Amino acid sequence: MILEIVSPEATLFSGEVTSVSVPGIDGEFQMLSNHAPIVSLLTKGNIKIVGNNLAFAPQFESKFDKIDANTFYLPIEFGTLELKDNKINILAN
Repeated sequence: MILEIVSPEATLFSGEVTSVSVPGIDGEFQMLSNHAPIVSLLTKGNIKIVGNNLAFAPQFESKFDKIDANTFYLPIEFGTLELKDNKINILAN
């Protein structure tokens, strides 16, 4: 599945991932491949990104907290998410 995270400054990440967990306004939820379409508001918390060989642009790598070789967190204040056809678009601040 493809994940794209965009902030007011730039596209922070775009690439293939295994799973994504986000802080939805009604609680945290996880998305895996072939998840049903969804649109959600996000609240303060961490976006958890899991995947193999994740690559971040050098200028934005410091924004992500590395948990292990395949897991990263991105702290956010708020945002929106849309998932459709195995592509997740997150607008985050």
